[in-house]
Amino acid sequence: MASDPSNPTNDSTSPFHAGERELQTRAGVRDRIEQIGRRVLRDHLIDQHREFFALLPTLILSGLDAAEQPWATMLAGPPGFVNSPDVRSLRVEAVRAPQDPALAELALGAPVGLLGLQAHTRRRNRLNGVVTALDDAGFAIAVRQSFGNCPKYILGREPERRMATSETPAVHGGKILDAVARRLIANADTFFVASRSPAPKDSRQAQGLDVSHRGGKPGFVRIDDEREASVVTIPDFVGNDYFNTLGNLLLAPACGLLFVDYATGGLLHLAGDGELLWSGADLEAYAGAQRFWRFHVRASVWRPGVLPYRWTTPDLAPQLVETGNWL
Repeated sequence: MASDPSNPTNDSTSPFHAGERELQTRAGVRDRIEQIGRRVLRDHLIDQHREFFALLPTLILSGLDAAEQPWATMLAGPPGFVNSPDVRSLRVEAVRAPQDPALAELALGAPVGLLGLQAHTRRRNRLNGVVTALDDAGFAIAVRQSFGNCPKYILGREPERRMATSETPAVHGGKILDAVARRLIANADTFFVASRSPAPKDSRQAQGLDVSHRGGKPGFVRIDDEREASVVTIPDFVGNDYFNTLGNLLLAPACGLLFVDYATGGLLHLAGDGELLWSGADLEAYAGAQRFWRFHVRASVWRPGVLPYRWTTPDLAPQLVETGNWL
């Protein structure tokens, strides 16, 4: 049957790929979210978002390594280090640290995912695209998809500029997390997840990378060791129902987590595989969770003190007041 672009549920013209659509259907929101997505998922930046990126002192980015494993990282600079020359491009003025796993294989034509997050105002915008220019001072990105996100679960904290320090040697780990990683994760109220979308066989959304934010009360993620590997279990709260991240994990489980040490400027990068959980005892053990997902660790990179910022004590996001914690 010929595709009908006027049909709001026509998969061949949907801005969502098959994994996102499957989870939207399972959640009973498919038709509503399709109509919203066609309005707000754009192939360019609106002026408000262009201005927003230029205000940011940090930027979250996802990139692939040589094995096509997604990694997430945080870049930093004075406000204005990210700018938009026109509605279809971004320029990032940032020196690529050689020990950053998300940037190690950055090259012309490489896909990237971006998240602009201003925590103290709880504003955020998502973008994915491809690298179109690369030099010693930074890189440029052609926009493929751009959209705004709601402020849910963002803890309010403000960055304070500190003197940049030279990068000390990174600490590489395997499947079992060490004490430094466990301590940071156990106390975390925020992390970021890099994931990838599938090849575009039945969607107008191109294959690419995504990076998204997750927030909760301190200790909202749990660490267990199973079969000689660490497993991070994460509650999934009610969100925008796009299912961008979980839809990616459904079809392409390889993903990366980033935990920021807001007190010391350190970054913990994790690589592994995501697994969705729709039922089980954990749902009864965590108030407010609609489902869970698990992250099976395969590798870690700890980069102490690499950011030139430290952050203020966070304010709890209003939506988290009604959530619980692990029983």
